[in-house]
Amino acid sequence: MARAVEAATAAFPAWSSTSPGERQRLFLKAAQVLEGKRDELVALIAQETGGTFGWAMFQSTFTPGLLREAAGQVHHVKGEIIPADLPGAFYMALRQPVGVVAGISPWNAPVILSLRSICLPIAYGNTAVLKPSTESAVVGGLILAEVFHEAGFPKGVLNVVTNGPGRSGELGDELIENRAVRRIGFTGSSEVGRLLAEKAGRHLKRVALELGGHNPLIVLKDADIDYAVQVAAFGAFLHQGQICMSVRRVIVEEPVAREFTDKFAAKAATLKVGDPKEMDTVIGPLINADQLAKVERNVNEAIAAGATALTGARSEGLCYHPTVVVGMTPDSRLCCEETFGPVVTVQSVGDVAEAIREANNTPYGLSAGVVTRDFELGLSVAERIESGIVHINDSSVGDEPQVPFGGMKDSGWGRMGGTAAKEEFTELRWVTMQRTPRHYPF
Repeated sequence: MARAVEAATAAFPAWSSTSPGERQRLFLKAAQVLEGKRDELVALIAQETGGTFGWAMFQSTFTPGLLREAAGQVHHVKGEIIPADLPGAFYMALRQPVGVVAGISPWNAPVILSLRSICLPIAYGNTAVLKPSTESAVVGGLILAEVFHEAGFPKGVLNVVTNGPGRSGELGDELIENRAVRRIGFTGSSEVGRLLAEKAGRHLKRVALELGGHNPLIVLKDADIDYAVQVAAFGAFLHQGQICMSVRRVIVEEPVAREFTDKFAAKAATLKVGDPKEMDTVIGPLINADQLAKVERNVNEAIAAGATALTGARSEGLCYHPTVVVGMTPDSRLCCEETFGPVVTVQSVGDVAEAIREANNTPYGLSAGVVTRDFELGLSVAERIESGIVHINDSSVGDEPQVPFGGMKDSGWGRMGGTAAKEEFTELRWVTMQRTPRHYPF
C-alpha cells in the first residue's frame, strides 16, 4: 500500500497538469473498454459475489456512465471572481486537485462502488489508490485496473491494492496515516465507517462516508397497491437485499395494510431462488456463511419474540429465501439494525404523521421511498423524511452517475456523485493580487 501511494504521489504532478481535453479523451476511451468487457464482467460478478444475471447486467451497463460523467466534468472544476473591498485588490477563488485520493469499496456492488470512489477524483486531476473488498478483489479492483490500463491512462494515476482475509485494517491504517493521502472515500458499514472517521480525525484527514441504511418504504392509503407491491419487491429483494439502499421496512397506512401485506408476501414467495448464473434467478446466494448466519439470527430472534414470517425464513446452502415479517417487537434487531439480506418487515400505521415518525425512528438516513397517487402529498412526506435520498413512487434503490448520492445521520456524510463530488475531492483556495501598492499603517 505504501508503494501504491508513492506511485500515485509521483504521478500527480504530471496528471494534475494534463489538459482537461486529454483527461476527457481517456475517460471516454475507458467507457468503451469497459463496455467491451460486459460479458466477462457479468460472468465474474456471478462467480465472485453470487450476483444474479440481472444485477450483474445492471452494474455492467451503469458503470460506463460513471466514466462518461467523469469525462463530462473535467471542464467544470471552476473558480470565481470575488468582489474586494480593499482598494486595488483582485480576489479569486480557485479549485484545484488535492493530490492522492484513496478509495475503499465494499463487495455488494463492487464495480459501481469501486469506480465511483475513484473516477471523479481522477477526473478532477487527482491520482488514486483503490482498495477493493477482499470478497470482490477481481470485479471491484483488478478488472478496473485493466480498463484504465487499456484505455491508456498514465502509470500511477490509478493504483489497485488487494489483500487477503484479515488484512484490510492494516491497509486502511496506512491510507489514514500516510500524509501523502489527502482524502479518503469509503463505502461500507456504519460500524467500520465510524472507526475510520475516528482514526482519520486524529490526523485531521477528510473522509467522505457512504454507510449503511435501514431504509423505509411508505405506502399511503391512496396508493395503487399492485404497483406498491412491485416497488417493494424490487427494493427489498434485488441482489438478495445486499444493497445499502434496500427496502428494510415497509410502512403501510392501516386501510390498505392487509391487502398490501397479503399480496406482497404472495409475490415474495414466487421469486426464484438458486443459481445466479441462470437468467431468471432473482435470489442468489449471500456473499458468505457469516452473512447467512447474521440473517438467520435476526429473523429467528424476531420470531422467537412473537413476530411472524409470512413467507421464507429458511435457507438452502448460502441462499436465503425472500422473507416477509410482521408483528415485530420495537427492540428486535430487524427493527433496529441493518439486516443485509432478503428480509423485509411490514407494519401498519394510523395516518401519514405516524408513518413519517416511524420512517424517521432510526439512527440511519440513507434512502427512502413513498408510494402515493397524490404527488403533492408525496412531496410533503419526502420533505419530512430524514434521509439523504427520497424517491416518490419508486423504491429506495436508485442511483445515477450525475446525482449527489449520500446519506444523513449514521448513514454517513459527504456526496460522492455528480458535481457535488467537487466539494469532497478538490481544494478551494483564495488567491489575491494587488493591482496597486497598498498603504500599510506601519
